[in-house]
Amino acid sequence: MGAQEKSSNSSNPMQRVKVYRLNDDGKWDDQGTGHVTVDYIERSEDLGLLVADEEDHETLLLHRISADDIYRKQEDTIISWRDPEYSTELALSFQETTGCSYIWDHICSVQRNMHFSSLNNETFHSVNSDLKELPPVELSTLPLILKTVVEGGIADQLRVTELILNDQVFFRKLMDLFRISEDLENIENLHIIFKIVRGIMMLNSTQIFEKIFGDELIIDIIGCLEYDPDAPHVHHRNFLKEHVVFKEAISIKDSIVLSKIHQTYRVGYLKDAILPRVLDDAIVANLNSIIHSNNAVVVSLLKDDSTFIQDLLGKLKLPSTSAESKKNLVHFLHEFCTLSKSLQVGQQHRLFRDLINEGIFDIIADVLESQDKKLVLTGTDILILFLNQDPNLLRSYVIRQEGLALFGLLVKGMLTDFEDDMHCQFLEILRSLLDSYASGSQKENIVEIFYEKHLSQLIDVITSSCPTDGITQAVSNSESFDGGTGKQSSVKPEILLNICDLLCFCIVHHPYRIKCNFLLNNVIDKVLFLTRRREKYLVVAAVRFMRTLISRNDENLMNYIAEHNLLKPVVDVFVANGDRYNLLNSAVLELFEHIRKDNLKILLKYLVDSFWDELVKFEKLTSIHSLKIKYEQSLDSAGTRSIGNLLDDPRKRVDDRGLEKEEEEYFNEESDEEDSASAFVTNASRVQSQPALPNGSAPSVSPVRSGGLVDYDDDEDEDYKPPPRKQSDNSDVDGSVESFPLKRKLLQKEEPEPKRLQRIAKGSKSRDSVFAALCSTLSQAVLPSKKMDSTVQDGPCSDGDEKSVESNHEEKGNPTDNGSADLDNHDHREPNGPKSYSESMHTSPDNRQRGEDYPLIPPKSSPEMAVNGS
Repeated sequence: MGAQEKSSNSSNPMQRVKVYRLNDDGKWDDQGTGHVTVDYIERSEDLGLLVADEEDHETLLLHRISADDIYRKQEDTIISWRDPEYSTELALSFQETTGCSYIWDHICSVQRNMHFSSLNNETFHSVNSDLKELPPVELSTLPLILKTVVEGGIADQLRVTELILNDQVFFRKLMDLFRISEDLENIENLHIIFKIVRGIMMLNSTQIFEKIFGDELIIDIIGCLEYDPDAPHVHHRNFLKEHVVFKEAISIKDSIVLSKIHQTYRVGYLKDAILPRVLDDAIVANLNSIIHSNNAVVVSLLKDDSTFIQDLLGKLKLPSTSAESKKNLVHFLHEFCTLSKSLQVGQQHRLFRDLINEGIFDIIADVLESQDKKLVLTGTDILILFLNQDPNLLRSYVIRQEGLALFGLLVKGMLTDFEDDMHCQFLEILRSLLDSYASGSQKENIVEIFYEKHLSQLIDVITSSCPTDGITQAVSNSESFDGGTGKQSSVKPEILLNICDLLCFCIVHHPYRIKCNFLLNNVIDKVLFLTRRREKYLVVAAVRFMRTLISRNDENLMNYIAEHNLLKPVVDVFVANGDRYNLLNSAVLELFEHIRKDNLKILLKYLVDSFWDELVKFEKLTSIHSLKIKYEQSLDSAGTRSIGNLLDDPRKRVDDRGLEKEEEEYFNEESDEEDSASAFVTNASRVQSQPALPNGSAPSVSPVRSGGLVDYDDDEDEDYKPPPRKQSDNSDVDGSVESFPLKRKLLQKEEPEPKRLQRIAKGSKSRDSVFAALCSTLSQAVLPSKKMDSTVQDGPCSDGDEKSVESNHEEKGNPTDNGSADLDNHDHREPNGPKSYSESMHTSPDNRQRGEDYPLIPPKSSPEMAVNGS
């Protein structure tokens, strides 16, 4: 190449190398540093390695790339080889790893091109020039035919394949020689013919396979393959003729269909039984493709026959069909549906639609009721094929009235012992039907049917198959699946495990349904009966059921679990398991860990409060210890939060407590008259105890809301001077007595009727006893006006007086706030009524004292009128 290319290469650090040569002392001599390229050698068509010095561009190395495997790559930066021309060891040390990989790939590419050019120039040209036709097919030329077929390169094989396909009589003549040699028992020729046939199959030509697998040649081809010199003689033809019987469950009239069916079986037999050691992956894939293509042709031709499907399903529906014929028809139907997978998706869907229209699901329902358990499992296989194609095909059928029987048979099948552990087929079908994530409008109807009609059936199997120790009477008297009452039945453990798995599936897919059905029917309690079983994997299944249930994080479920003590069976089996480290131990600890990590406070408190005495012996386990710590933290946080709430709003707390106490005492009081009398005394003493402010007004009092009838204003005027007392003590007493009927009327007006009846029922007394108690109280009480007089003159009352009043109120059972509140309410309502003597006193601007300091009734009223409420 020119100097321009060399200069461009010299600037590329990727190809910068050092050249080393191994000297006679076994040491590497540095020959210089330069840049390497792969280029044509001058005046030659060969490619070589050229290293030019990086300074003066002198040639440091010129090596012709050899087709032989002499090159070695070392440590990603060194390429070494032994030069056959100079008999010396050479090496290139690259500056960059990428440069070494780049030159190495070039060397490998040149070597591959050299191999292919040798093949094209020598082998292919020799075939085109020498092999123009196959040797004549005769006994004497069999070794030459073998050499032509077996020996040679890829191009030779292509040429041999072409010649065999062009010779229409090659296989017929070869099979004639096979029969002659077999008749003469010429084992040597038979071995040669075996090798020729095997070599022809190794050509892996689809066109050749179509010829040798035809009805005319296939038997003789199989006969040729019986004479393997490296294996004992096996009579494959006798097996195919005598032992292999083609059963026609229904008559097939199409000859092409029959031919493809026979061919498919023989190709599969040859692949699996005759030449399993000889065939490579490419040939096996080609044979499988032939089988798949034949299946598609068979199914396509049968489905296009309008009478075939009708005849097939019609025979299955006939009651006169024998059991053996029915069995063969079901197996044929299963194989027909299985082979339909080789069709395109659209064609397969149309085929299944046609089968449904002809009533295939009715036939499957009849099959599931058969006593032949293998036939039942064949029916479930057909249903699974339909579910794999489109689950809505089966869903739309089972929600109809005629499909309810099939749904019930599927549930019953999951509870039936088939002795082959095939219950998972029924479980898979039910899961597909109940899948809430599937599309379609039928899923809600299917779920409703399952929970209403079949859930109790599954639960009864669990209760009837578990020990009855500790079961409540309600459960033990419930009917089990087999109709017994509380009688333990023998159910295969695998069936119980499948039931538990299905319930866990329902918890995940139907969270709203389980809240209703599981809680109302005590499903959780009954599933936990599995913890009494001897099989540990059933106990673990029950724990897994609880784990799935708790993982929903539903507060109602957690409250139900805590209230009904449903974790007790789990804790019991965990404690009984002891320190054994097994799956049960891990499952329970994982359950506890989930409660702790998700901070499920209801279950956390219930678990520690109820079972810590049993769990404390396992506190050395991290999960148990962390559970207790989380419990203590939750208690601390709850206490801190409650204190914070009280500090945030103390008035609300006082008001709430006041309301509760007021309501309680309100309904427990004995009579209204005693409360009113004590209220007068208390209000008067409260007015006395209030200090006067500099502005001349009484302080504004904000009493705790006592829940009285109405409120009143608390403002008072300390300059108010009550009028002199002119009435006699009897009139005072009469006035006090006459002030009660107004309160009685107000209570009767404002209180709801139920409350009045309740109060009357609690503290009803005879009229005489009420009047006697009232007179006794008034004889010791001081009228408000008189009390106010003494307050202005003498100042606040003494502590002793206050204590005596408080003790009197406690004995009466009614707080002082009630009385004041009643009068307060009355004060606000007075403007709406007729004006009394006390109202005329309030009209003066200087007289703004509370209304409770004046008599509220006319002075000339008798005690009888007050008591009678007139």
